[in-house]
Amino acid sequence: MTLWNYVATTGYKRANVTHSCAGNFTDPIERNLIVAKCSLIEIYLILDEDLQLQGEARDLLFVATERYTFCVLQWDAETSDVITRVTGDAWHPERSPTHNIKVGTVDPDGRLIVFHISNGTLKVFPFTNAGQLGEPFNIRVIQGHILDIKFLHGCGKPTVVMLYKTMFIKNWRFEVHAITVDSVTKIFCVAGRGWLTQDLHVGPHLMITVPEPLCGVLLFCKKVICYRGPGGQQTITKEPTTISACGRVDLIRARYVYGDHNGNLLTLDIAHEGKKPTGLKIVRLDKTSVASSISYIGASVVFVGSSYGDSQLVKINIPADEIVPRVEVLKIFENLGPIADFCVVDSERQGQCQLVTCSGAYKDGSLRILSYGIGINEQASRVLQVVTGMWSLRSSTDDPYSTFLVVSFISGTRIWEMNLENDLKECQIQGFSSDVETLFCHDAIHDQLVQVTSNAVRLVSSTTRELCGSWVVPADCSIIVATANVSQVLLATRGLSLIYLKIGDGVLTEVVNIQLECDISCLDINPIGNNSHYSDLAAVGMWGGIGVRIYSLPDFIVLTTDDLGQAIPRSVLMCSLDGVSYLLCALGDGHLFNFVLNTVNGDLADKKQVSLGTRPITLRTFSSKGAIRVFAASTRSTVICRRYRKLCYSNVNLKEVIHMCPFSSAAFPESVAIATREKLIIGGIDDIQKLHSSILPLGESADFICHQERTKTIAVCNLKDKQSNAEGSEDSGRLSISLLDDQTFKELSTFCLRQFERCCCIISCSLSDDKKEYYCIGTAYKRDKEEATGRVLLLSVGVEDKDRILVLIASAETCGDVREVEAFNGKLLASLFHETVCYEWLSESRMLCPSSYSDDRVINIYVGGSIFEIFSKGEEDPIEREEGSVESEVEVVPEQWEKCSHEIERVKCYFTSVDNDNYMGCDDSFNIFTFRVNENMDAGGGTFKLVGVYHLGERINRFRKGTMGFPVIDGVDDVERIPAVMFGTSNGVIGLVASLPEDEYLFWEMLQTNMRKMIKVAGGVSHVQWRSFYNEKRTVAARNFLDGDLIKLFLNLSLDQKEKISKAVGVAVEALMERVEELPSLH
Repeated sequence: MTLWNYVATTGYKRANVTHSCAGNFTDPIERNLIVAKCSLIEIYLILDEDLQLQGEARDLLFVATERYTFCVLQWDAETSDVITRVTGDAWHPERSPTHNIKVGTVDPDGRLIVFHISNGTLKVFPFTNAGQLGEPFNIRVIQGHILDIKFLHGCGKPTVVMLYKTMFIKNWRFEVHAITVDSVTKIFCVAGRGWLTQDLHVGPHLMITVPEPLCGVLLFCKKVICYRGPGGQQTITKEPTTISACGRVDLIRARYVYGDHNGNLLTLDIAHEGKKPTGLKIVRLDKTSVASSISYIGASVVFVGSSYGDSQLVKINIPADEIVPRVEVLKIFENLGPIADFCVVDSERQGQCQLVTCSGAYKDGSLRILSYGIGINEQASRVLQVVTGMWSLRSSTDDPYSTFLVVSFISGTRIWEMNLENDLKECQIQGFSSDVETLFCHDAIHDQLVQVTSNAVRLVSSTTRELCGSWVVPADCSIIVATANVSQVLLATRGLSLIYLKIGDGVLTEVVNIQLECDISCLDINPIGNNSHYSDLAAVGMWGGIGVRIYSLPDFIVLTTDDLGQAIPRSVLMCSLDGVSYLLCALGDGHLFNFVLNTVNGDLADKKQVSLGTRPITLRTFSSKGAIRVFAASTRSTVICRRYRKLCYSNVNLKEVIHMCPFSSAAFPESVAIATREKLIIGGIDDIQKLHSSILPLGESADFICHQERTKTIAVCNLKDKQSNAEGSEDSGRLSISLLDDQTFKELSTFCLRQFERCCCIISCSLSDDKKEYYCIGTAYKRDKEEATGRVLLLSVGVEDKDRILVLIASAETCGDVREVEAFNGKLLASLFHETVCYEWLSESRMLCPSSYSDDRVINIYVGGSIFEIFSKGEEDPIEREEGSVESEVEVVPEQWEKCSHEIERVKCYFTSVDNDNYMGCDDSFNIFTFRVNENMDAGGGTFKLVGVYHLGERINRFRKGTMGFPVIDGVDDVERIPAVMFGTSNGVIGLVASLPEDEYLFWEMLQTNMRKMIKVAGGVSHVQWRSFYNEKRTVAARNFLDGDLIKLFLNLSLDQKEKISKAVGVAVEALMERVEELPSLH
């Protein structure tokens, strides 16, 4: 790994919702939904007229960050942009930060902002009459364990209510107090509100202030909900659940919607007479995602934001009837977070990988299958099987849209027509032969259609649908391959004949009939010259090791021949992509050759080869946004286009396409018809490759996942065992390991763990003197206050009644929980809490024989070559490096981490290796850093040398080496691919860190520096500040890292901004855009 790194998200940005609100932000008469997703704020405009509120003033948006800064944002209607009205910093350097929840709140009348971020202190920021911040001051409070603070409504002076807990006779007691703040005199006093000072022994975890006329507070506890206000108090019991979010949904009545950790959505009504509450009522609605935020939009529509699953826009029907569901889901916002673990699956070993993530939590837990590809937006489908060919036809030559869809089968031909109602109905074309297989169809001049079967070529009027001409093959042979354009037909027969026909008005004329030395496998006469109705060249694929030939038309002179390495082409296509003419030759084994074709003399140049699967490929052209592209149908179907002055191959997000043809109709413009083994699909094709996902709901959280390539299976850990958790079972609470097929994701088998045992890690490995591949699992077992123990399990995938099952081969008990396992020289390393154990595999006795190597507190193990390295923490928490081999003693290097990198604090870290000398780590402050073995260690340096630091702003849960397989581009060989490490985060981000050569890094750093000057960040925080390494003790400028997401924003700048940056960088705008667009191919 080089010293210089490029960081980017790979297509799925953060999507977990932490906060949300609704208001009139962009316009007084427009309703907005504002959603916070970690460091990203999204503003939605509600377009439905029923959801717009008239006559309200434009709202301001208050934002507080985890770095103790805050801002007030306002929408500028003239520039259609967000401007920062107020910024501030609530950090108190002389006080220690609170270890409780850091909270901030704004006075509903816009007079004060109050923060609780330091122990025993409230930081108060008053607003001046001009709407600016005044001089801040501190308020000393004795309540140390503050859980929440809110401003009360309806108070003459700003009044803050605090929810806190205090120790009382060895038990925690919850209390609520209120203080009144005078922003002028900076004097505060305890408010005289007796209804707030009563003890709360029920443990509230959420506090909501209720606006006028009640002006009280709602306290959500585990078993009850309490209302307390100046007019009285009310309490109602509920199911013992934790309330995760609450929002007011009725601006007139005191009605609230809240959600719990089980995904239940409920309403709470506060009945009242003026300020006096008369009762509380709970109505259970339905199941939604586990809510982290609830915002009422209007017209009974509620946004349910979730950090644990997909967010939803729902409509609540109250009162509910028997027909309409109480909660109707209007829209789903996909969220991959939190990603606990993920694995990379490349089952076809073609470099185009799938990512399988353990996503979500609680009932929203799922497996998400992610893959890069061109999306097919399905608009219509029909069950059809064994399709042998497919073509679209127009009702007249000048018609811009397709009318007929001809589908060929082994036993006949069926035709569908797009009628005036834009419905696809089966029809008949009288001039076509429908009882035989069709080899080829095409539109023809003079409003005609051409059908080629094994014994004839038929010319049919597209207006009358009657036969108007034909050409019949001689009786002693039959047609095996055919192709055509609007004025020419080219046929190959079993008698080794190549026949050329010319299309006239109601007549087919045979022009040339030549004999070849071997059979023909494929043909093409697609016009690519100046005449779109006529081709001067013919591409002929041949058997017998001849390969492909280019003939001139109509004299059939051989211009060029290429043997394709003695391979047999199954489909050939001449096409023009972005003004460059190409010949594409697809083979039967899934390989594709491409040549640059000289349309004047037929010369072939710049020969390249790429693998697109393992089965025969068929090639067809189609149009997307006015540009011609090629669809290669195969086991791994691909869209081919010209980009970056090279051919670019992008996967289609659809399994095993048999045939494809363009089908652009008035109802489905620029669409295609696709035949798979099961059905016929009509839909549009995305113009760019995107990250697509599918979901496998689990209904619970999955913690770990591992792919085993040899057995084509995936193991998923810590799912509830269905049998032991059945109702009435004495063995409830047991977890299991599920075995899934890596293609269908069908559950094959489960392995049940012991009661109170759970998986802590899993790998797939082979051990010495054993050719089998095993799942190796480390577990932990703890019950109540018992000392933790664990096991190392060795499972194999066996076969029972032709089904793959998990079989326990060996196990070893440990005196602590097994936190990590790694294979090493045919042996197994297991890290426990206080030691590292090496297990030797005795294949004959099927036993794991242990021997100890280290007694340090282990963080990570890395195995590379003949050494293993342990990252551990000693008594004073230095991070150390240990090296060893199984044959020798462990060498412990005692130098402390602080000696080589004073910026990195003694915090919880997670590491991954890049190679034997380079490493990457992350910490709990959302930073990432790279370091390498110090070559000058003997000269007094530390064990490691810090290379780069960077604030990611995301909590990384897992590192994995490799990439997902970006588009294949001619000229970028596998050996040139840049080494990369992927990561998954709690916010659902799939990211990538790629190493760059020094010259590349310096170029992109120059662009990044100029982008920082051009891009404005809302809230007054500069990009340099945001990406600086940060924790609560120090801030250090980022180094040797590039922000890929910032660099890619260059494509969104105005032309004037692009020209300024290109001038500063010294590269033309078009060339700079090309390099930015090409960045994904570097991964």
